[in-house]
Amino acid sequence: MNITLPPYAQTVITLLESAGFCAVAVGGCVRDSLLGREPLDWDIATSARPEEVMLALHGLRVLTTGLRHGTVTALVEGDAVEVTSFRLEGAYSDHRRPDSVAFTADLHADLNRRDFTVNAMAWHPVRGLCDPFGGAQDLAEKRLRCVGLPEQRLEEDALRILRALRFCAVLGFSMEEATAQAVLRHREQLRFVAAERLRVELLKLLCGDDARRVLRDFRRVIFVLLPQLQPMEDFAQHNPWHCYDVWQHTCAAVEAAPPAPALRLAALLHDCGKPECFCLDADGVGHFHGHAAASERMARGILTQLRCSRRFTEQVAQLVRLHELRLSETPPGQKRTARLRRLLGELGETTLLELIWLAKADAAAQAPQGLWRLEDCDALAAEVRTLAAEGTCVTRKQLAVNGNDLAALGLQGPALGKALQGLLEDVLEGRAPNERAALLARVAGV
Repeated sequence: MNITLPPYAQTVITLLESAGFCAVAVGGCVRDSLLGREPLDWDIATSARPEEVMLALHGLRVLTTGLRHGTVTALVEGDAVEVTSFRLEGAYSDHRRPDSVAFTADLHADLNRRDFTVNAMAWHPVRGLCDPFGGAQDLAEKRLRCVGLPEQRLEEDALRILRALRFCAVLGFSMEEATAQAVLRHREQLRFVAAERLRVELLKLLCGDDARRVLRDFRRVIFVLLPQLQPMEDFAQHNPWHCYDVWQHTCAAVEAAPPAPALRLAALLHDCGKPECFCLDADGVGHFHGHAAASERMARGILTQLRCSRRFTEQVAQLVRLHELRLSETPPGQKRTARLRRLLGELGETTLLELIWLAKADAAAQAPQGLWRLEDCDALAAEVRTLAAEGTCVTRKQLAVNGNDLAALGLQGPALGKALQGLLEDVLEGRAPNERAALLARVAGV
């Protein structure tokens, strides 16, 4: 096996070794390189203490934001490299960060403090791979395993519980049995972790290719993080359109949605209000009247709990609220294209396409007789893209006439606004072309 370091990482290693210190690439960049994935960033670990690192890298710009924990960031021609001194860690009294840090010259001791074996490997451009805990073998067997005793690793840092789920979802790994049991036993410790950190890991987990399996197998962990979702577990839908209970349907919908954070989170939350809205009709068929509104209300609470931004909250909440919108169904007398024009004007292209993708994911997670909706969703998306690309008039601003044009015809105040809206309705319904002469003639009654 061989790993090619980018020039900027190699520069940092060369400078540190020229000063007499050991320096290696560590962690995620080694793991991803061995998996054939492009690392997002390169981290360097070194036997040099922080002050020695800064002296060795004196020719580079160095940021000291993580100096307390032995980390500095070196900037090499615009590329950032985190450089961390080999270290030992004290007790974790808050289940999140070590109470103290001691520096060491021992690489193995530094790797020994890390979370999982696949993250506890180092690479040197000459000496090659340092893998004291069998991380490469675990990578080959797609297995996630704690370094040392799982109980100790998870007690140290409770975020590792959710990180374990995230790695399995993103990398498609199974969890080694002792690690899995420790994750389940220590799941309540997630309550010690800041909401922002939990949100980051949850969104990465949801966007993983194997998110469905992880949500299914480790639902007890997810329910500690989001207890509002627990009533969905084993909640039978008693409906011929559904072959799963609410939680299993939700897991399948997450998998079927495009791997974008807002869409995957909307898929996770789109039916969370179903249990409180459930009723059986006289034929024993289950219904969930009003569940979209109930799900939106619950989703907003969850998004606030996770400290999501206002913009992201509105994006997800809107998708949840509108996910029951029957995009293919049109009111009597209205054409499908006219309805799409209206929705395009009301929601915009991006949101309307997201709703279509969410509807497709919802349909993919239902009983087989509803799978015809998948092709219909594809057709809807294609039509929306065509309308948007053609610059189809869907708002008053896009009309070929404006308020000044109508004022010149003598219209004022509310009558002017009413006339513009009437023209938009005519264009949307196909009763008039969006052409200046035709619209002015329509207003003039010619």
